[in-house]
Amino acid sequence: MNCSTFPSLVLALVQLRLCSPTTQNFSAQNTDQSYTTIQRVKRGWVWEPLFVTEEETSTMPMYVGQLKSDLDKEDGSLQYILTGEGANSIFFINEHGKIYVRQKLDREKKSFYILRAQVINRKTRLPIEPDSEFIIKVRDINDHEPQFLDGPYVATVPEMSPEGTSVTQVTATDGDDPSYGNNARLLYSLIQGQPYFSVEPKTGVIRMASQMDRETKDQYLVVIQAKDMVGQAGAFSATATVTINLSDVNDNPPKFQQRLYYLNVSEEAPVGTTVGRLLAEDSDTGENAAMNYFIEGDSSDVFGIITDRETQEGIILLKKRVDYESKRKHSVRVKAVNRYIDDRFLKEGPFEDITIVQISVVDADEPPVFTLESYVMEIAEGAVSGSLVGIVSARDLDNDDSPVRYSIVQGMRLKRLFSINEHNGTIITTEPLDREKTSWHNITVTATETRNPEKISEANVYIQVLDVNDHAPEFPKNYETFVCENAVPGQVSVNELADIFLITMKI
Repeated sequence: MNCSTFPSLVLALVQLRLCSPTTQNFSAQNTDQSYTTIQRVKRGWVWEPLFVTEEETSTMPMYVGQLKSDLDKEDGSLQYILTGEGANSIFFINEHGKIYVRQKLDREKKSFYILRAQVINRKTRLPIEPDSEFIIKVRDINDHEPQFLDGPYVATVPEMSPEGTSVTQVTATDGDDPSYGNNARLLYSLIQGQPYFSVEPKTGVIRMASQMDRETKDQYLVVIQAKDMVGQAGAFSATATVTINLSDVNDNPPKFQQRLYYLNVSEEAPVGTTVGRLLAEDSDTGENAAMNYFIEGDSSDVFGIITDRETQEGIILLKKRVDYESKRKHSVRVKAVNRYIDDRFLKEGPFEDITIVQISVVDADEPPVFTLESYVMEIAEGAVSGSLVGIVSARDLDNDDSPVRYSIVQGMRLKRLFSINEHNGTIITTEPLDREKTSWHNITVTATETRNPEKISEANVYIQVLDVNDHAPEFPKNYETFVCENAVPGQVSVNELADIFLITMKI
């Protein structure tokens, strides 16, 4: 301990137990009655306040104080003896009862010493009176600075907490005596952190002095000072830095950065295709920034939306195929809503936002489209080669002015039966057809874009061959009959009737 700059340390001598105010002196006299006379004599210690000032520049040993018995006549017949803690090492007493200290004392190492004083007759070495116990207490001086032992301090408090909310408590310790004077009485004050925080002077409790928004600033450094001697002049001090973090609360709604978004989707896109992503920004963090997206509007049956839980984006998906030729633009309303709402901040307004999304359908180079998925045509059998069977028609929906080339994609034999005009889709026969051989013919016709031959579509053509009366009746066999002589004209036999009937049915 270095106390060269400190005030002096004072020792107080305190009696714990005085001797009995009366003692007994025994003298025996022989008499005829053979009894002893007991004489009571008053005895006791005479105490005076004893003090010693530590860190004096005077030479050791240093006088502490005087012990004196009321039996001491100051004639040198009595001797004082000191026993107990530090006796004859730290403390000693001379023949006159004067106590001295041989070395400097430190209260923080030992705050008091328990000693016993005794007076004896110098010649007989017998006690004059019972010994007495007393304490030398080391009085404190302000020789220790306050210390913050628990630092560094880190605390967290929710943003927007009301004024007066307790944040944390810092506590300093002081090695001086808390039971004596103001040496260890600490006073806390705020060195840095106004006007956002305050500190209770006696307890070190840090409190909110105003409402603070994490989105403006999320961390503050507060410096607290602790002064001993209740902050009086000449006091020692120490400081501690407290890092105060503002934790997030849901006090901000989601916000789209645009009131109108434009997206595109190809008419060739299959169902489930991602059309685009939208993000409503939220100044909060964690679950306070979590949101769900919803789609509203006439095209909500064509487009849907899901929420990406990791990025908090809304993903617009295709629910139905779109057709450029049918509808080229779609408009939907997208709503972003906070998933968790803090009732304390409902007054801040609805925790949702809405934007408009316009989705344009991008034209794709589609193959030609036939006017019918399949065609049914008729032609009479036996029609001469080159007879018209029917006409198929297809067009390029992407460009009505783009020509289409037609062809038949069937076996070689069918090509000999039918042909198609590649420019107008007219189907004709290449030879007469016989219904009795084949009554139906199925062919596949293709339509190909002339500007993009890879775009091809097909249609089935069913051709029915109609019957014509191109066959004479035929008997299945030759018939013989007999006529009886003398037969009456106009008469027909039964057998003849049967043959006639059969012939009729045959026809």
